[in-house]
Amino acid sequence: MDVPLLIRHRLEELGLEQRDLAGAAQVTESYISQLLTRRKAPPAPTRTDIYEKMDEFLKLPRGKLATLADVQRKEELKRELGDETAPLLPEVRDLILRKCNPDNATHLRAIFEKQPFGELERLVTQTVLDVVKRVAKDELENAYWLRMVAQLSGRSYEEMRVIVLEFLDTDIFHLSKENCVSFLDPLIESWDIDLATFGLEIVFNPRVAPGQVKRFEFVEREPDQGVVEEPGLKEFLQDPSLSGTVTKEEVEYLTRLRFKNKRPTPLFYYRELQNLRDSLHFGNPVTHMKRRRGLSPVVGRDTDQR
Repeated sequence: MDVPLLIRHRLEELGLEQRDLAGAAQVTESYISQLLTRRKAPPAPTRTDIYEKMDEFLKLPRGKLATLADVQRKEELKRELGDETAPLLPEVRDLILRKCNPDNATHLRAIFEKQPFGELERLVTQTVLDVVKRVAKDELENAYWLRMVAQLSGRSYEEMRVIVLEFLDTDIFHLSKENCVSFLDPLIESWDIDLATFGLEIVFNPRVAPGQVKRFEFVEREPDQGVVEEPGLKEFLQDPSLSGTVTKEEVEYLTRLRFKNKRPTPLFYYRELQNLRDSLHFGNPVTHMKRRRGLSPVVGRDTDQR
């Protein structure tokens, strides 16, 4: 027995209709119909809340549908392993490039078209997909957020829940126009990449994710030898006149600073703390991104030059 068959069986036993189940799961009746007729695969249990709602409504043991879905998906995946990976749909690529910094979009389009679904295109698309999925999963139970995104997309609340559920269930190899483009478009404000360091910055639409900017770096680093506390930092933290108001987050930042040939003094950490708190060094993420046209952010800085 698989997911569609068990659901149909329980609906008949309880004398319920598909629309009743759709209401309980907070999705459209069309989505339930496509799930039961196998036109849609059952979503991954780890990426959706729909199975818990269905289990409760159908009076099934908790986790029953999720367990069946996991087995069914693994069997379908085994049948697909021999299939050749197809490139991104043109609509998906166009969306990714439309959100890119205009100064780099033309150059990146040439790279994407020369190497369809190559390393760079996969890197950018996978990173964008991952960060948006995190936001969507965190907000799935937030009715206000879902209604706001639905309004931006011109859809109903139930339709938006279906789109989010399907989006959480997809991966980079199965992106579609419906479950990706219509969802990514209202969430992503812009993104940019530094091709020298592969530093990537993604800025969310401030209306749906205020102040959210994600930065990623792909650079060579020395092997982590463990956290070594600098003597100067220790002295700085022990001196209330220098560090009396320092926060936990600021201490973590100062601890991550690394030096190869020089040993910083307590005064250095005091000045670094003042620089960190100076509002002139930090602005609105969206406007800051637009002002820097073509530049990718760098987390930290080269402390060897101090």
